[in-house]
Amino acid sequence: MAHVQDVAAYILGRVGPMTAMKLQKLCYYAYGYHLAWEGRQLFPERFEAWANGPVVPALYARHRGRFQLGKGDIVGNPQALDPGERESVDLVLEGLGGHTAHTLSQMTHRERPWTAARERAGVGPLDRTNEQLDDNEIAEFFEALLAADGEEG
Repeated sequence: MAHVQDVAAYILGRVGPMTAMKLQKLCYYAYGYHLAWEGRQLFPERFEAWANGPVVPALYARHRGRFQLGKGDIVGNPQALDPGERESVDLVLEGLGGHTAHTLSQMTHRERPWTAARERAGVGPLDRTNEQLDDNEIAEFFEALLAADGEEG
């Protein structure tokens, strides 16, 4: 199993420069869809329900203070992704890679995994929290998206 920095390095290598927020959101969508398609985590690190959407603190620690990231800015091993993991990430990049960081963030704000974590924490829209997103809720949400699109996991 890959780690979040491996997935992030893979994404930056495929897409090129992007904002740190966009990278976080693409990692989230890749994680969610992979969980639904493959029935397993894309990486073991967990997402927290931050004000701007889901964030992996371990990845944030690697890009803290940086707005724009490019290939090589996140040290990871893209080769650590197995073929199924690469396929999941590639499909997400095809479908969502053209969206802005703001659009991706706004999308997460309307989705149950993030809203449920914020509700559990009892925080307002701009408040800070380290509440983790629940993998079961993530899987259920993305499985429902796939079912609505007529795809199977």
